[in-house]
Amino acid sequence: MPYYKFENGKVFYEIFGEGEPLLLIHGNSVSSRMFHPIIKQYADNYKVILFDFPGHGKSSRLEKFETDFWYYNSKVANALLEELNLKNVNVIGTSGGALVGINLALEHPDKVKSLVADSFEGETSLGTFVKTIREDRERDKQIEEAQFFWKDMHGTDWEKVVDMDTNVNIEFAKTGNSFFHKSISELDVPTLLTGSLEDEYCNHLDKIFEGLKDKNSALKIHIFEKGNHPAMFSNHEEFFKIASEFIARKM
Repeated sequence: MPYYKFENGKVFYEIFGEGEPLLLIHGNSVSSRMFHPIIKQYADNYKVILFDFPGHGKSSRLEKFETDFWYYNSKVANALLEELNLKNVNVIGTSGGALVGINLALEHPDKVKSLVADSFEGETSLGTFVKTIREDRERDKQIEEAQFFWKDMHGTDWEKVVDMDTNVNIEFAKTGNSFFHKSISELDVPTLLTGSLEDEYCNHLDKIFEGLKDKNSALKIHIFEKGNHPAMFSNHEEFFKIASEFIARKM
């Protein structure tokens, strides 16, 4: 299995298909295995690159996650692009992976040709989500289907990974900081924001995205009427079509 070194550990990655490079970035509490059910359609059209955040999936474990989790993992993503000697890569990040993708594009615009940021809560932690995350996760951990899902993502230590993710969400929210080290107004990579009005973690993504567009008029937005979190999966066929058209647009 392919790995690359990052700091004191190894990061797992996979490549599927051929063509224009497309980096898919997974969300919080999961791993790149989340993309396996839909990978074929993407790999039939792109050279798809997946990786597991440190402490997730098949990557080396950590004692705790960095509080600045989404910026930290943008550095992990950049290290992968350096390892593969890639620039002008298309990026799709979903949920927490969207925050990682935006950080990557803000910090390394030379590496990112286009960005689709799907189903994320904006620039700062969403209070309604963080307020109940520990209670919600504890309930979900008792559900057999959720246990099977997380075990498939991470292996037998899935519960520790999920608990560490719960903790980092809470600790980061306490800082009151932005997920990004630069203003969204500085994002000059072509970017499409996507989400659903029925997202169970945030039922007003349309308003959040319009607020971001007020700060950066170049941002494009597509909101799905239906579908749960994340829209990349609940609206898979339409999402793929819209994302592919955005990637293929003429500059």
